[in-house]
Amino acid sequence: MLNQDMKKILSLQNDLIKKIKSLHTPKGRSAHHLFIAEGLRAIEGLMTGRLELKFLFYTSMAQDSASILTPKINQFWPKVDLILLDPVVMAKISTLESQAGILAVFAIPQINHHSIPLSTGAVLAQISDPGNMGTLIRTTAAMGYETVVVIEGTDPWGPKVVQASAGALAQINLFRLSWQELLAHKKDLTLCALVVQNGENPKTLDLSNSLLVIGSEAHGLPETWVADCEKRLTIPMPGGTESLNAAIAVGIALYLSKFNL
Repeated sequence: MLNQDMKKILSLQNDLIKKIKSLHTPKGRSAHHLFIAEGLRAIEGLMTGRLELKFLFYTSMAQDSASILTPKINQFWPKVDLILLDPVVMAKISTLESQAGILAVFAIPQINHHSIPLSTGAVLAQISDPGNMGTLIRTTAAMGYETVVVIEGTDPWGPKVVQASAGALAQINLFRLSWQELLAHKKDLTLCALVVQNGENPKTLDLSNSLLVIGSEAHGLPETWVADCEKRLTIPMPGGTESLNAAIAVGIALYLSKFNL
């Protein structure tokens, strides 16, 4: 059963639709402190965590998906409207090439290192590819770590990051800091730089009480940032390839460390 207070929007000129459309850009997300997620799987994943749902939009073709979400919405967010959209209106606010027919808007959590301390996890430094950032967030959460620090790079609340993270954004505390802010507020945590060569083997390196620092796909970490890290880690590649995708390398390192392999 859908919410009895279900509303309809049929106009492209509706002010709420214009506001949601603005969330396609970093400027709009920053101004409204909101982000969007599309598709039943992504929305369900985000609803299981610590995020605040603000709106749910759906088309008549996705009514079954909306019905699946309704009981939880009524339980935890009873004041949230379920809004039926004309497919043309949904196309305006959707970021997907193939529409899912269901789109949710969540509040961007306003956390900082003063209210929530940094803990063991990952630092995503200058990661520019949204798919890689989303996968890195998902990998970190999958290994049971709660902290992800984003330094420069792409917006972690962008639609492509949200889709690639598959709901993991709701499972972690995400901090957006500068490198100097990280150094100033990491306290007793050690920084471990993931480097291509001359680092320790993940089987022997203790990453407890550490933040694993991952650099950009194209350029890696700036040398000055590597110098600031107390540890360095290199993934052995006996097959002789030049490098690994950042998300794959992080997954290997965090897994081996987590289970002391």
